Amino acid sequence: MNPSGHVAVVTGGGSGLGEATARALAAKGAKVALFDVGLERAQKVAAEIGGIAVKCDVSNAEAGEAAFREVSEKLGEPRILVNCAGIAIAMKTLSKDGVHSLDAYRKVIEVNLIGTFNMIRLMADRCQHLEPMESGERGVIINTASVAAYDGQIGQIAYASSKGGVVGMTLPAARDLARSGIRVCTIAPGIFMTPMLAGLPEEAQKSLGQQVPFPPRLGQPAEYGALAVHIVENQMLNGETIRLDGAIRMAPK
Repeated sequence: MNPSGHVAVVTGGGSGLGEATARALAAKGAKVALFDVGLERAQKVAAEIGGIAVKCDVSNAEAGEAAFREVSEKLGEPRILVNCAGIAIAMKTLSKDGVHSLDAYRKVIEVNLIGTFNMIRLMADRCQHLEPMESGERGVIINTASVAAYDGQIGQIAYASSKGGVVGMTLPAARDLARSGIRVCTIAPGIFMTPMLAGLPEEAQKSLGQQVPFPPRLGQPAEYGALAVHIVENQMLNGETIRLDGAIRMAPK
């Protein structure tokens, strides 16, 4: 699918991987809606790319429905969804401070896994009614997992669980939605220069980057955005999770 002229929704679009993806899609001519709980930053990005910002808690059914209605009213029905919204915590199953908080675990699952599924189902419900394009395609959905889905480190039990779930839903979602002409893929990024890592000292950033076999550096959000755009454009990419990680395999810690 050529993104030009089509409506795209990017969750977590106010910063990091989501912001880079929103900018990449806008540069290709897409009309972009940025979903984010932090509306101020999303509004700034939206203004710069000619899109709109919509406040949305992706894990909430009613909030998701309202957000998609707003997109439909202001831009039209979306054919592209990129799920970048997510949270991370560092907590061991057992530590000197005690047992892992169940509420903290549940929160990560709700945002990263349930939130991703919530956006998929709402997008698919709207997309199925669109006229198919010449190729038979109606839409494309791209999710964000992580190398932690495969190489979860100490203290990543909640995050790795949530991202493993995203990987696990990719193929069945693609199979479920195939009859509607909707493709589903997932990107599993390695260590990227997100706002969280940008706050680390430069030496710490270099140390993390040197763990990557090649190129020995942190990934740039624009590289994620470029892959997202390619998935949109390449119709044979479907039901697949792509590691975008410079061949890193994470150590236990």
